[in-house]
Amino acid sequence: MEIKSAEFLISNTDLSKCPQDTLLEYAFIGRSNVGKSSLINMLCSKKGLAMTSSTPGKTQLINHFIINKEWYLVDLPGYGYAQRGKKGRNKIQEIINHYLDGRDQLTMLFVLIDCRLEPQEIDIEFIELLGFNEVPFAIVFTKLDKISSSKLHENMLVYKNKLLESWEELPPLFFTSSETKKGKDDLLNYIEEINKEIKISK
Repeated sequence: MEIKSAEFLISNTDLSKCPQDTLLEYAFIGRSNVGKSSLINMLCSKKGLAMTSSTPGKTQLINHFIINKEWYLVDLPGYGYAQRGKKGRNKIQEIINHYLDGRDQLTMLFVLIDCRLEPQEIDIEFIELLGFNEVPFAIVFTKLDKISSSKLHENMLVYKNKLLESWEELPPLFFTSSETKKGKDDLLNYIEEINKEIKISK
């Protein structure tokens, strides 16, 4: 897939104010500082489309971008940012839960995880919650350029084994770098395949 146009549409915390049409939505979520905004900008080849910051936890809204005037890319708030405090974390989690539970247009949720880290409890719990609520998702490992291939292989074995403790089979896995554009074609082609399958089924 080639992204020819990517335009910001709306930001809000209220599910009822999200676009009311029936275009398919692909949402991106992850812990704060996982590189979500950089990945979105890389996928869309549009620097500054999603706001990046060296300060974690900046995304606190549901951000809709319309892609090729055909589908939505949704930038969701990062979860689990400790410095927000319990009240702030609960508010963000409520926004996330309302979107995941009530957004019929959600076609696939991409859960971003820093490939340099061992499995984090907060990520594993979030993934298990997605399974319980039957939310379709894939895992996107980020920051591939910041780790050696041998360490990546080691980390992935640990991660896959951890996931298989709860899952009979693994979800789709993608490996990306916003710096080198690694994984860009894989992700966009995956979205294009889903769009085509849904269009055919209609």
